[in-house]
Amino acid sequence: MTITSHQHELRAAAAHLGRRRFLTVTGAAAALAFATNLPGSAEAAEADAHKAITDDPFTLGIASGDPQPGSVVLWTRLAPQPYETGGGLPKARIAVQWELAYDERFRRVARRGSATAHPEFNHTVHIEATGLDHDRVYYYRFRTGNWISPVGRTRTAPARGARLNELRLAAVSCQAYHDGYFTAHKHLAAEDLDVVFHLGDYIYEYAVDAAGGARKYTDRTLPAHFNRETTTLEDYRLRYALYKTDPDLIAAHAAHPFVVTWDDHETENNYADDIPENDVPPQEFLIRRAAAYRAYWENQPLRRPQQPSGSDMQLYRRLQFGTLAQFDILDTRQYRSNQAYGDGWQVPGPESEDASRTLTGGTQERWLINGWRSSQALWNVVPQQVTFAQRRSTTSAGYKLSMDSWDGYPASRERVLAGAEAAGVDNLVVLTGDVHVSYGLDIKRDFKDADSPTVGTEFVTTSISSGKDGADKPANWATYMAANPHMKWYNGRRGYVTVTLGTQAARADFKTVPAVTTQGAPITTAASFVTEPGKPGLSPA
Repeated sequence: MTITSHQHELRAAAAHLGRRRFLTVTGAAAALAFATNLPGSAEAAEADAHKAITDDPFTLGIASGDPQPGSVVLWTRLAPQPYETGGGLPKARIAVQWELAYDERFRRVARRGSATAHPEFNHTVHIEATGLDHDRVYYYRFRTGNWISPVGRTRTAPARGARLNELRLAAVSCQAYHDGYFTAHKHLAAEDLDVVFHLGDYIYEYAVDAAGGARKYTDRTLPAHFNRETTTLEDYRLRYALYKTDPDLIAAHAAHPFVVTWDDHETENNYADDIPENDVPPQEFLIRRAAAYRAYWENQPLRRPQQPSGSDMQLYRRLQFGTLAQFDILDTRQYRSNQAYGDGWQVPGPESEDASRTLTGGTQERWLINGWRSSQALWNVVPQQVTFAQRRSTTSAGYKLSMDSWDGYPASRERVLAGAEAAGVDNLVVLTGDVHVSYGLDIKRDFKDADSPTVGTEFVTTSISSGKDGADKPANWATYMAANPHMKWYNGRRGYVTVTLGTQAARADFKTVPAVTTQGAPITTAASFVTEPGKPGLSPA
């Protein structure tokens, strides 16, 4: 299907629904079905079709996520031909069995069950396994017909009141397939971790050419349908298939439970709520957003409360790891005010500093602050998307700020920091992605006051591949470090950050690879920092 026919499809769907009707649940669901030609119930009611699977259906691997005390989500998708519409399967329900075991060889099975892979959800499977031990490693696998999936390793969360000495996590983000290999994920798979937080830009909507962009394949040719921007449900589904066939991403998912949240590129660059990047009617964009949200849920290890309804999907949620850490995972795209001054880097002014502007939306903001009020955790961690601390572009008085980050929403940031202060949050840690560089930042109570106290710490992870190889010191390195004295670390290579939360300190290790446009780059620890409970601020480890 050409880009033009995609646009015609979206416009035809939008023409059937006014904006007010679209924004109802019924209208959104109807628009999504209309725009994407989902299979109807008659087609889905065909007999079990596992006997028709003649090739390995587990080409996208397996995954787990959102660990809770005694529970974890298991995920897979059946797709013997992943680059084809429907994955090479008939529009029929397919039975899938799953197992959780205490050992890799499955000699001691803890839980097992069966599920149905529905064609309406592109033959994805989400298992919310319960009744498990707290804070325990498990191994899991799937089976359909004579096919058995690879084995994955996962872990449940400890009991809510459990006292932990240590929790090891990683934060990753921004994995543009066309910008290079996912080498960092290969190294991530070998790390000793309890959980991985993916902070967004899991896929990109941009076209990927036959050679895989900067990967410059010579051993394969990617199908032409990847060489266009994603706009429909089928586009997004196929793009997830492309990404999820990457062996390094498969390995990372198999090794660790993931907690995911999105940024913008899972839908469209820099969208804000129902406002797209380009001049497209909101009702047309919301049809696209509904398709993107549905494909996201289908392809991630998420629980039922996160299942979208039309163009709406509640992704913000809370996870607790004993009394050591509480994680409040945010969504800073779906509810935000439009970027001020046309987006980009701009001199701040009345428009960006308007007190009514919000990055999280009022409901999510209240949920976050109320969660802090009841928190019993030593570390209150906020995994989210865009840079929280201020970043001035220059040392001059006419400095610019990013209108897409929290700098473009200072009133929203002030309400959050005031809420943390009122709730007595002493050890605030923000995990961030988005910017394709790594930062270590002190969070100041008031960034306009040089003597303002430090009230938290922000660890910004660099990209997995977005931005291609990068550099240790980007061109603006010296300017940024001088303009932002609260910036303790800045590096432009690809990689990720690991964070060890302990009772005496939190330690961040910034890991980098020298190249992603070629395979096999080694991983190094570029820098390490610590912050202590009750003493916010970063110090070299």
